[in-house]
Amino acid sequence: MKRSTRRTINGRTAVISGAASGIGRALAQRLSAHGCPVAITDINESGLKETEAGLSGPTLARVLDVRDADAQHVFAAEVADWAPAPIGAVFNNAGVAVASSVLDANPEDDNWLWDINFHGVVNGTRAFLPILVKQNDGSIVNTSSVFGLAGMPHQSAYCAAKFAVRGFTDSLRQELRGTGVTAITVHPGGVNTNIVRNGRFRVTPDAPSHDEVVREFAKLAMTQPDKAAEVIHRGVERGKARILVGPDAYVFDVLTRVSPTYYLDLLNLFQVPLRKRAQRRALETV
Repeated sequence: MKRSTRRTINGRTAVISGAASGIGRALAQRLSAHGCPVAITDINESGLKETEAGLSGPTLARVLDVRDADAQHVFAAEVADWAPAPIGAVFNNAGVAVASSVLDANPEDDNWLWDINFHGVVNGTRAFLPILVKQNDGSIVNTSSVFGLAGMPHQSAYCAAKFAVRGFTDSLRQELRGTGVTAITVHPGGVNTNIVRNGRFRVTPDAPSHDEVVREFAKLAMTQPDKAAEVIHRGVERGKARILVGPDAYVFDVLTRVSPTYYLDLLNLFQVPLRKRAQRRALETV
């Protein structure tokens, strides 16, 4: 008989980074409504306060830069002392966006993204993992992306970081066998958040403008944050090793499995209208 991997996090403490908006805020709201004390962080103090104000249960909110490993360990110790219930899940969710071709990339922007999207996940994992292992239970839930399944033009740094999160979490999952702790990778597709609007873009004459990318993303963002939070919550409780969020995530997953090269041709079709508009704009400015 196959042993069930289901686990409940309802009523247990949830730790969530990137909780000032988007998926992080929606997770905090959903889990709080399901009886979870929540410990939330973000570097955006005003957004974090808004999230905290909307939660009904026990809440610990701290302004925190996920790039700071020492601060993550201090926060983990604080959560361990504060938590009214054992920690059920740690959601390393904070993330940012950068868009640029490899040729035009700004190394400072790429390093900024890498430090948050990958090292922030590693720092959060290392800070809380000893607590979960000691209690022989809990989940490390790391946010990758649909771009951790497939490469995309002008997203080399973002894809690299999200592929790294996927590899890091897959490796960790193997190391945790027999500990009672699990590691889960989340691959959101287009979720209607501000990550693209707040991202850093290197605009060249033949590339889409920031505003154009934001508008196109809004059209393609098929999933609302509250739905993403629901899918993630259910996936964790069902003991899934990998959680795909949104219909586009499933499409990417199938395409990359069936034909690791053909999907690039399909993705190129979505890029053509943006490139044509950018080329027209470049000609108009000559």
